[in-house]
Amino acid sequence: MPDVPRWLDWARQIQALAQTGLHYSTDEYNRQRYQRLLEIAAEIVAEAGKLDYSKVYHLFREPIGYATPRVDVRAAIFQGDRLLLVRERMDGGWTMPGGWADVGDIPSEAAEREAFEEAGLRVKARKVIGIYDANRLGPLELFHAFKIVFLCDLIGGQPNPSHETSEVGFFGVDEIPAVLSGERTLPRHIADAFRAHADPAVPTVFD
Repeated sequence: MPDVPRWLDWARQIQALAQTGLHYSTDEYNRQRYQRLLEIAAEIVAEAGKLDYSKVYHLFREPIGYATPRVDVRAAIFQGDRLLLVRERMDGGWTMPGGWADVGDIPSEAAEREAFEEAGLRVKARKVIGIYDANRLGPLELFHAFKIVFLCDLIGGQPNPSHETSEVGFFGVDEIPAVLSGERTLPRHIADAFRAHADPAVPTVFD
């Protein structure tokens, strides 16, 4: 996992405590205290990260209920010995297709859907390659996230970019583009995907 500044780690924990407290507390005085904790967390991030306070506050205030990590799913799709990557329009970096799982999603089906939406390919998830402690760059880095990478079988479709992706391509182990898309896909995830593809007996990796 990339190094996380201590101030961001503290702010995440304060936000999670405040979110959970606001959800369960019925005492108005305690709710005011949790509200103030939420504001302090936003102030820390805005000040240290040089971000707009109101935007950070609304990001922190939006989630409700017990605070838990978000879930990012990725599809590792091979054609022969070449791995499929898509190029993100937002930053020009390459990544395995995927994104945040929606409420109600079955994780494997979320990865399959993302592969079709971002790359135009029909796939079937076959195995979990790894479960990682991972976070994104940009505003969503404010929240803790887990990443699940699935090894998927290609069953149909044609490689096509989408409104989120500008290019779709298959790459050999020595052809991986130098510029990856933030924390969406790291060299570690790619290396684990090639190992899982080469040897079905390789166990699932996890943090």
